[in-house]
Amino acid sequence: MTRPKVFFVNLGCPKNLVDSEILMGRLQARGAAIVTDVQAASHIVVNTCGFTEDAKRESIETILEAVQLRKAGNKQVFVTGCLSQRYKSDLQKEIPEVDGFFGARNIPQIADELSQQLGLEPPKSSCEERLVSTGPSYAYLKIAEGCDNTCSFCAIPLIRGRHISRPESEILKEAGRLTEMGFPELVLISQDTTYYGKDLFDGSSLVRLLGKLSEIPNVRWLRLLYTYPDRISDDLIDLMAERETICPYIDVPIQHISNRILSGMRRGSRREKIERLIDRLRTKILEIAIRTSVMVGFPGETDQDFQELLDFIADVQFDHLGIFQFSREENTISFDLPDQVPASVKRERFELLQSIQQDIALQKNQNFLGKTVDVLIEEFDSERKVYLGRTKWDAPEIDSQVALRGDYAIGGIIPVTIVSATEAELFGKAPETIEK
Repeated sequence: MTRPKVFFVNLGCPKNLVDSEILMGRLQARGAAIVTDVQAASHIVVNTCGFTEDAKRESIETILEAVQLRKAGNKQVFVTGCLSQRYKSDLQKEIPEVDGFFGARNIPQIADELSQQLGLEPPKSSCEERLVSTGPSYAYLKIAEGCDNTCSFCAIPLIRGRHISRPESEILKEAGRLTEMGFPELVLISQDTTYYGKDLFDGSSLVRLLGKLSEIPNVRWLRLLYTYPDRISDDLIDLMAERETICPYIDVPIQHISNRILSGMRRGSRREKIERLIDRLRTKILEIAIRTSVMVGFPGETDQDFQELLDFIADVQFDHLGIFQFSREENTISFDLPDQVPASVKRERFELLQSIQQDIALQKNQNFLGKTVDVLIEEFDSERKVYLGRTKWDAPEIDSQVALRGDYAIGGIIPVTIVSATEAELFGKAPETIEK
């Protein structure tokens, strides 16, 4: 039998990426070759995102591109992920050239079904590992699947289902394996990392899990993404302040600051509680970097609501900010809400808020000038002839990078003195290269 050569296209968030890595690992364990050149592939797997209109459009365009390659090169195309989970029957009708559609839930089962389609045999060993694709510097560690929050704008619970925490022992085992493989940073992810353990009824919690993860040998950095503001406890903040291996960094999407809009979004926190949380974080963890996400153009958002958000962002000065324009999602509460904001107004608000944040980001990065900080080396940029890395105050893929010249080991953590900065990048020199 000819060995299948499988090319993966991953779209969307890090949680989706972990699903792709599990699928790649399991298919490889069963005899498939995972290839990085689509022209060399006999099979293409597109792992889709369906979170927003832009994400849906990108997923459909990518599927159609894969179908064109299928016609030209005798390949098979399979589609998995959130878009496929949500619109499987519609996609089957509209793009019949696709050889198989799979969803986003129960990835081990999807791996079994894909294996059958590819003619692969069951694995000889029960140990099937992820094929981590993020390079040698970091790996994502998914601690749960699904979501129990009921935000009025979000379709994730409809796509991914209810929150299901992974057993603590399973997470610790995977974390140990990843550190043994040499990954210095583990990034904890799920739809809501702060909900971890609440469905297990065995005492599991994010605080307990994070404490145990911080004690694993060779873990250098642990990072928290996707925390929910309502569930960030004093115990979690105290643990972050106490353990050096836990990065002084937290990703806590607030979505808005106007109480009227937060109520319409069905968010638990209100302005006063959000302000107290930020104060607690910055008081107890003096060097903490806070990333948040906000949405503009939610139905009924007035100029006054937006101005309140704008003033808040300018005043609080988050270290990192993600900005999204409201996207109407079928079967969500906000889809049919009155007073939908025109697209032109959403875009204008997005650009104005982005401009404010760019100024904040520049000032934040300029605060590093002259300081020597630890930098995790991630890659070599062959065009610019520089190495790129990150500080512990920057998450992979979404935050600032550090550029420096020299010769360094990828995956190493070295001290770097920052000599210049833009809003998106720091420029540094290793101490031994700085002229006396």
